[in-house]
Amino acid sequence: MEPLLNALKAIAEPTRLRILALCLRGELTVSELVRILGQSQPRISRHLKLMTEAGLLERIREGSWVFFRLSQSGIGAETADRVAPLIPLVDDQLRRDRQRLSEVKRDRAEAAATYFRENAERWNEVRSLHVDETEVEAAIAEMLPATGVSSLLDIGTGTACILELFGPRIEKGEGIDLSSAMLAVARANLEQADLGHCRVRHGDLYQLPYPEGGFDAVTIHQVLHFVDDQALAVSEAARVLAPGGRLLIVDFAPHALESLRTDNEHRRLGFDTDEVVGWLVLAGLELKAAQHLPGDPLTVSLWLAEKPAAAAGHPQEEQTLAAQ
Repeated sequence: MEPLLNALKAIAEPTRLRILALCLRGELTVSELVRILGQSQPRISRHLKLMTEAGLLERIREGSWVFFRLSQSGIGAETADRVAPLIPLVDDQLRRDRQRLSEVKRDRAEAAATYFRENAERWNEVRSLHVDETEVEAAIAEMLPATGVSSLLDIGTGTACILELFGPRIEKGEGIDLSSAMLAVARANLEQADLGHCRVRHGDLYQLPYPEGGFDAVTIHQVLHFVDDQALAVSEAARVLAPGGRLLIVDFAPHALESLRTDNEHRRLGFDTDEVVGWLVLAGLELKAAQHLPGDPLTVSLWLAEKPAAAAGHPQEEQTLAAQ
């Protein structure tokens, strides 16, 4: 009974109930909660520590920032789910909290829009070199239909365009990215699209902050040409795939535009199917389909792979056991 009692005790205080009501509407930083609740930073931090220890909230570090959001599993998460419908929306204090939350979200959206506006030229320059984005998204939706996909992880989520594409058709969406500025844009986009079940967080694609087998599908969209070790990235993506789960890689076919390496930080100038299959085999995945969308001069390629239903362990672990 102790975990349940701890969760109930953590909720049974006015400020903490207000924090719970706010986190039902999205993840927030300490400074944002201080602004909304009108209390000191040390006091808010103490409340958050107690709620986190009780399993009601998760603490997500993102560079020098820390976000708090509702826990996704456990007694604390179940308790929050049961209490949420009982929170009185007509309460004056909670209504004022929601008004201040709207101000915080508006400021987030404005900051994200400014960042994207200042950096849009770089993305638009690359987009002009390949097939229209709507055609790419249509191919993605066709190759990875949402049927049978309840949980999706988008690695290197950027502005969260993949989560926006699949969000209306999945139960849970997660995105990770190393760029805090990009994550700010992603959060604003998800809020604007009203996709509260899709979230983003800071994370390293070589060390994903998720347990094994937690997702039905994983996408790596226009990311691998930026990284040093594509095989390791694909292997880590395979680790978090459930047996029978699918991985979709979207990237460029081989090209000779050196300007993308010198001006846009591309480490690799595209990949051919043989190389991609090599990564998939090392990760214990099977290639199911490949599609190429010719552009001028860049061709966008899509590779769909599947984790065999019998492969419950991590390929590298199985190889180690076999060697022993």
